[in-house]
Amino acid sequence: MSEDLAALLLALATENTDLRQQLATAQDMPMETAVDAGHLHARIEAVQDERDAWREEAERLQMGSLRSA
Repeated sequence: MSEDLAALLLALATENTDLRQQLATAQDMPMETAVDAGHLHARIEAVQDERDAWREEAERLQMGSLRSA
């Protein structure tokens, strides 16, 4: 095997390894994004529930002050 061919094969093997690592990283991204989206969705629901509870409390207090007046 000539030195040029050996150098070419080594360069291709190195590039192949790099591309495989990039592919593995890219394949992990959608899963990580989905997990993050799930966490954000749960947090949004919790904030909305808290907002609704505050609104109900404000309405209850407002109705109580209207009855007292």
